[in-house]
Amino acid sequence: MHGLFAAPWVAVLALACQSAPAERAETLVNLATVQSGPRVQADELNGAIAREPRNAALLARRATLRLAAGEPRAALTDLAAALALDNANGKLYFLQARAFRALNQLPAALRAARQAADRGFAEPQLPLLVGETHLAARNYPAALDNLDRTLRLDPDQSAALFYKGLAYAATADTSTAVQYLQDALARDPHQPEILHQLAFLLNAWRIPADAGRYAGLGMRLDTTSGLLQYDYGRHLELRGRPDSALWHYRRALVLDTTVYRADYRLGLAAAKGHQPAAVVAHLGRALRRNPRLPQARALLADALEAQNRLAAALAQYRLLVVENPGNQHWTFKVWKTNERLQALLPDSLRTTPRYYRRPPAPLQPLPISPLPLLRPSAG
Repeated sequence: MHGLFAAPWVAVLALACQSAPAERAETLVNLATVQSGPRVQADELNGAIAREPRNAALLARRATLRLAAGEPRAALTDLAAALALDNANGKLYFLQARAFRALNQLPAALRAARQAADRGFAEPQLPLLVGETHLAARNYPAALDNLDRTLRLDPDQSAALFYKGLAYAATADTSTAVQYLQDALARDPHQPEILHQLAFLLNAWRIPADAGRYAGLGMRLDTTSGLLQYDYGRHLELRGRPDSALWHYRRALVLDTTVYRADYRLGLAAAKGHQPAAVVAHLGRALRRNPRLPQARALLADALEAQNRLAAALAQYRLLVVENPGNQHWTFKVWKTNERLQALLPDSLRTTPRYYRRPPAPLQPLPISPLPLLRPSAG
């Protein structure tokens, strides 16, 4: 992802955008893939700053390089020193907002962005950053308002179109989301993240042929993307090719262990194949990243019980009771599994008393009736 496309909010939504103009370099620097270049350049400024410690421009330059090198905390240190020397410079506050955003400190990022605007910083990167930050906070009206402001300043800003697409996707307006993502792709056709989001939405919309086309294009641009491998596998599954889909799900996890949807699909397939060990491995990982996956916890609990891992199964059944209050089936499973677990424990470890069946009382023989008294008969 490039520039603000590399912002960490994409991980919050579970949704996994190089431009030629020099004035956009700050917006479109790929923070995720920059190597040691900016870090080395930042270190080369150490001597100059040591000679001129009150030079705010040098401090701002080093802060910019440290942001590009993925060192937002170090950048904040430089920016604090620069602002102590020049607190009327709006660009310094904009850089500070970027650093706070990189640390996922959303309120601090918005405060710094407001201070940048108050001090006259009016570049399109500012409303773009504010819009993306509101998007990360799930404040969709504010996000769309700032992204529209960005597009009024720069109608060809692919990042703003991309984020608008994600905002509409988050509000379940899939058709509008796809349109904005396609507009973003038209302006930046070599951006794998846009292709991933298009493929993901089209799969969800059950249009696997188009999803597979976008995923295939993305995989050619980025051979290391686990998300695109998942997208391609999902399109195959929707088109009735489950074995090929499973290969791509496994490949997705080799490339990126955080693609929990691949674990989820593999877990569902393992449940159909009656492979409890594989169900536990895949659905256990998937639920750690998304605890609300449909059917996942129930399948995991049943698989754990099938492996006789009663304590772990009981924990999952109890979570199912919390998630489904009043459901008699899960309430019964908690009671039944707990009874099985308690029966395996020695008395000293039981949390409920052990009840023994009282043996039946021995049968008492009926009393013998006395024999009738025999009397000699008169002869």
